[in-house]
Amino acid sequence: MPRILPILLLLLMPMLWAAEPRELTWEELIPPGAPPPPPPIPIHDLSRLAEALIAESGPAMQQQSPAAPVVEALDGTQVKLPGYIVPLDMNEEGRVTEFLLVPYFGACIHVPPPPSNQIVHALSELGVRVDALYQPFWIEGPLRVEHASSELAEAGYRMEAQKIYPYELPR
Repeated sequence: MPRILPILLLLLMPMLWAAEPRELTWEELIPPGAPPPPPPIPIHDLSRLAEALIAESGPAMQQQSPAAPVVEALDGTQVKLPGYIVPLDMNEEGRVTEFLLVPYFGACIHVPPPPSNQIVHALSELGVRVDALYQPFWIEGPLRVEHASSELAEAGYRMEAQKIYPYELPR
C-alpha cells in the first residue's frame, strides 16, 4: 500500500496542474508573423478632455483591424488575462454581465478600438461591479477562438468569464 500512494500522486499531478489557468499576455493573442497592434493613442492630455467626452457621445470610432489574425491553438484553453472592461450589458443589480476586455484604458470608448485579436468578448453569469472604468481586472475561463461583433468593435476571441477580480500589481 505505501508504494501505491506515490504512484497515485504522480498520476494526479497533471490533473492538479491542469486546473491552474494559463496566464496570457496580450502579445500571445497575436500569431507569429502577424503585424503588431499600433500603440494606443494616449488620452492623458487634459487639454483634449472635452474632445474625448464629445467623441464618447458621438458615433463609435472605426476599428483599426476588425479581422486581425488569431492564434487558433488557444481555442479551448483555460486562461487568465488582465485588461480593462468595456461594458456591453448589465443585469438588474447593476453588474456587468457582457463586456469587451481590452488591453488598455479607453479602448473602444475614447480612442479607436484595437485590432480584433486584442479584444475578448466576455460573458459572465454572475457579472461584476465596475465602479471605475480605469480599474483593470483579471478574467479567467475557457478562451474560444471565435469572432464576436458588438456596436463598439469586432472581437477575435470569446470567453465565458468564470472568475473576475481586480488586477493588482505584485508587491
